[in-house]
Formats: sequence, structure tokens, C-alpha cells
Amino acid sequence: MTAFSIKTFAIAAALGAFAAPALAQTAATPWELRPDTGYAYDKDGKTYSYKMGTSNAGELLKGAKKVPKGTLFFIGHNGQLYMRTGPYLEGDGKFKFGPDQ
Repeated sequence: MTAFSIKTFAIAAALGAFAAPALAQTAATPWELRPDTGYAYDKDGKTYSYKMGTSNAGELLKGAKKVPKGTLFFIGHNGQLYMRTGPYLEGDGKFKFGPDQ
């Protein structure tokens, strides 16, 4: 298995981004990332989830990096997965980059 990194968690963002137009300005819902599950975004832009074990967890964590709090993941018009740290909510809690902007 390749190094566990920020891209691994991006799978949930990719799945959420496909539904984003339908949920545009509705209330935000938390991701349901599960323990013992790996999420992947492959070189072709496909997303996968894998059941994980703990026997090689040390090896998995060697190349891993924590995702900073306040990180937004999204799919661009070109189909590429992106991440952005920094503010993404307005002062009133509305999504800064919503359809009304």
C-alpha cells in the first residue's frame, strides 16, 4: 500500500463534491469517515474505500501527514481534486464560495 497521506482522506471530499451542486446552500453535513477504513483517489480520478487492518499500521503511518483543521477539499471544473486551507465560511457561517457569490 502506498503512503497514507492527505490525498487518502480526499476520497470523502471527492464523493461529497459530486453531490455539492445538489446541496449548494443547504446546511453542511459532516463526513462519515470510519475507523479502519482507507480512502483513495487514484491517478484516474476514481475514488475507493478499503477495509484496513492494524497489523501494518506502523508502516502506514510512516509517510502520513495530519490534515490541518480548516481544510476544504473540492473538485475543480477540470475534474482535479484540490484542497485549500484558510477561511471558507463567511462571518454568518454561510459557505464563502456558494452559488450566490
